[in-house]
Amino acid sequence: GPRRVAGLRREEVAVLAGVSTDYYVRLEQGRERNPSAQVVDALARGLALDEEATAHLHRLAQPVPARRRRARRPERVSPNLLRLMDGWPATPALVLGPCLEVLAHNALGEALFAGHTHSGDLVRLVFLDPDARAFYPDWERVAVNTVGGLRAAAGIDPDDPRLIETVGELSVKSADFRRLWARHDIRQKTRETKRFRHRLVGELELSYEALTVNSAPGQQLIVYQAEPGSPSEAALALLGSLAAS
Repeated sequence: GPRRVAGLRREEVAVLAGVSTDYYVRLEQGRERNPSAQVVDALARGLALDEEATAHLHRLAQPVPARRRRARRPERVSPNLLRLMDGWPATPALVLGPCLEVLAHNALGEALFAGHTHSGDLVRLVFLDPDARAFYPDWERVAVNTVGGLRAAAGIDPDDPRLIETVGELSVKSADFRRLWARHDIRQKTRETKRFRHRLVGELELSYEALTVNSAPGQQLIVYQAEPGSPSEAALALLGSLAAS
């Protein structure tokens, strides 16, 4: 029937998960600190969470003990990885940090995102750049996925000062970010097709693959490609020639 607030009541979640309402309330309030994996799985089923959100829930329920945090140092990208990217002159490639900041790029990767106030930070580009909605024709979908990726990073290391700084700044400066952050969606960056409207070569439709960098936990290599024989491939080749000249 009609409800003032959308969603399940606490006692309904408890029934779906097969636990008592009192136990569920203790979990929700943080008074029950050690739920079993079976309870977490039951809650995930009751809430109809997908695979990524379920994994995120397990990380929150069983956090890694806090390590002694060293002084913050700049992220370094392996010289071997830089050489690898430079060997792909026709393929845009970026290395992103945990908060989706651009740590490195090849020439075509730089050209793809050039010309914006926040070209070196993909989260701030989406939410703070004045021309973000023109650059991303499907801005709402991009924004949802970007916040979901940042939320996934928060589950791995919620005390990361870079993450706290990023979320704090965007929460103050962007109503759209506040709205999407409050949804608690999880979107691990893996693969997607994304549209761009580039100021020099027009519309591009590119697919990307996100690859983890095992030698540097938290870093991701993002590789973009156009469909062979498509107008986007021709536009990407034009952008490459402009960047080279």
